[in-house]
Amino acid sequence: MYTTDNGLYIAHSSDGPISIVGKMANRHGLIAGATGTGKTVTLQVLAETFCQAGVPCFMADMKGDLSGISQTGSSSSFIEKRIAEFGMQPPQFQSCPVRFYDVFGEQGHPMRSTISQMGPDMLARLLNLNETQSGILNIVFRIADDKKLLLIDMKDLRSMLDYVAKNASTFTTQYGNISSQSVGAIQRALLALENQGGDKFFGEPAFDISDLLATEGGKGVMSVLAADKLMMQPKLYSTFLLWLMSELYSTLPEVGDMPLPKLVFFFDEAHMLFDDTSKAMVDKIEQVVRLIRSKGVGIYFISQSPADIPDAILGQLGNRVQHALRAYTPKDKKTVKAAAESFRENPAFKTEEAIQNLETGEALVSILDEKGAPTIVQRAKILFPLSQIGAVNATQREMIIRQSRIYGKYDKAYDRESAFEVLLAQAEKEQAEAEKAKAEAEKEKQKAKEEKEKAKEEKAKAKKSSSSTTGKIISTAATTAARTAAREITKSIVGGSSKKKSSSSVLGSLVRGILGNLLK
Repeated sequence: MYTTDNGLYIAHSSDGPISIVGKMANRHGLIAGATGTGKTVTLQVLAETFCQAGVPCFMADMKGDLSGISQTGSSSSFIEKRIAEFGMQPPQFQSCPVRFYDVFGEQGHPMRSTISQMGPDMLARLLNLNETQSGILNIVFRIADDKKLLLIDMKDLRSMLDYVAKNASTFTTQYGNISSQSVGAIQRALLALENQGGDKFFGEPAFDISDLLATEGGKGVMSVLAADKLMMQPKLYSTFLLWLMSELYSTLPEVGDMPLPKLVFFFDEAHMLFDDTSKAMVDKIEQVVRLIRSKGVGIYFISQSPADIPDAILGQLGNRVQHALRAYTPKDKKTVKAAAESFRENPAFKTEEAIQNLETGEALVSILDEKGAPTIVQRAKILFPLSQIGAVNATQREMIIRQSRIYGKYDKAYDRESAFEVLLAQAEKEQAEAEKAKAEAEKEKQKAKEEKEKAKEEKAKAKKSSSSTTGKIISTAATTAARTAAREITKSIVGGSSKKKSSSSVLGSLVRGILGNLLK
């Protein structure tokens, strides 16, 4: 076990062992150096040392190499040489208890968050939204909260965006302007993230942050995140790890400086966290890093150069392991000089020259002493891992996953009622009501049409009946007139000429009577 009376043994210099002081391990740290200088092995040694002291660790495994921490290591000629050089007793090679995780659920237990847990600010960073679009996203989250609509996965957020856009005029007065263009831009960004597989990160069961604090057999459990695929999406990778840090900060109680940290969090490829990141987000990261140590969490950034990390955050990283840096350009020379000036000078060598001449596995090391002050920089050789160096095979990985105490807890996703289901049911209800209203309107329209047709038919029938009556009256009048005329003519003929004039007069009266009846 790599421990000394002074703390956690991690390296050996000409002056003897170099150990991290346990109660200062939560004051954060930095592992820096050019590619191929030994950063991954240094990370493995530090993680092992914490593990054996009972401190759980979280680390991102970029190439699969760190998975070997789950297997017992073995000796080699290089290790034998180091044992003799350091004057050590032959170590007992051992493995660490490991839980494999994978955001995509392919090489480990899935790690998920809900949309609500991620929050609008981190989600805006993940989606690369501008200020206006970020404001709209905040409004959408607020409306969902006010209406008690759960935002769990991406389809919930899509539905919520669609709902807000369609009812923008209703929300403008209370929440502010909501432009369809901004909503459309957010929808397109979500689609792009979904096409990259980012949708698998959002859902339930959501990851329980307390599972990172587990111990087994007195050793801290190593939570190893398979990140070979994840790192191809820098925004998702860095936002995910930032979310983890934020969850730890918001969840864990204040504990101050403990004899040992509750958790050590290794953030590999740390430059991804700060690339294309707004000042507001960098300020938030700085706040988390500054305050999370009071929760008993130490954060160790791993990057090629200290220059990858903003000064405000770099100044909080007390325990430092600086591997070799190369100065091929004027910019590289400035980086080397800045890195050298960040250490307390050792009169035994020139720090700036030493950084450029370090061998693989060798580093400049400065840790915080008992009082929290940085020690004089030492040129040292990092210890060798007691676990396997290199990746495990697929069979070994699968066996570890299935034997894990949390196997089955996250491996099967479920989908409970949330914004998508509620808004879908509401839309279906509104559609059904609209169709019912439309059907009733059609029915009323048809009824009115039928009544109109009926009235038209009755009018035509009445007109036809009137015409028939008039015809009968004319026919009757004509018949009567004809009969009268016939009688009068007959009388005239029988009565002789003296009555011709009277007959003529009678005939005229008959004709006028007939014409009068016709004109009535």
